[in-house]
Amino acid sequence: MEADLCRADVLHPVTRDAVVVIDPARRSNGRRRFHLADYQPGLGPLLDRYRGRDVVVKCAPGIDFEEVGRLGFEGEIEVISYRGGVREACLWSAGLAGSGIRRRASILDSGEQIGDDEPDDCGVRPAGKWIVDPDGAVVRAGLVRNYGARHGLWQLDPQIAYLSGDRLPPALRGFEVLEQLAFDERRLRQVLSALDCGAAEILVRGVAIDPDALRRRLRLRGSRPLAVVITRIGAGSLSHVTAYVCRPSR
Repeated sequence: MEADLCRADVLHPVTRDAVVVIDPARRSNGRRRFHLADYQPGLGPLLDRYRGRDVVVKCAPGIDFEEVGRLGFEGEIEVISYRGGVREACLWSAGLAGSGIRRRASILDSGEQIGDDEPDDCGVRPAGKWIVDPDGAVVRAGLVRNYGARHGLWQLDPQIAYLSGDRLPPALRGFEVLEQLAFDERRLRQVLSALDCGAAEILVRGVAIDPDALRRRLRLRGSRPLAVVITRIGAGSLSHVTAYVCRPSR
């Protein structure tokens, strides 16, 4: 195989019909650039220059999807995770995007992909036997409901990413609910002590609790590793914070 190599300004294309893969600089002097206009080159000029072309643009995973849309992008945004961390987002122009897909999550560890073209008929119910914290790519891509529908799970709250079910889908990591209580540190400490907990993985959504600080205050002295899932349930005056003491599946 032979390839032609040339050095050129990306804003002055040297091809007419080739697929172009662009990785704009997202750091300056060792510091990350969070605004799309601060990329080098900026995302706006890039999209304008390659309008109508097949192009893939690598971006930071925290990009503002609405801002990308305001720049006139009409393709697919793919959010990619690896080893539990959200690594990057890729913009696929309309000619390269999946049919009818605007957002996709790709989990490299498992090879699973899910897009917004899949059903999102995911209900809201109290916790079942298991709680699932979806992969970060799924959450970042806004596909929690689609993911829940695919795996036969439901949400604990429509605004919170935790999912639940009475069985754990194959290959997913989950948390088997042992105890459920209104969040109170003293009561939580008592429950964990009664279950001989010596180490706790603490997951928090929808409430301002520092997991590391809480873990120190719990002063766990048992021998059993457990998990505590803390989340807000409900909205406004009806909202409350619930803690689920769980056994991790792995």
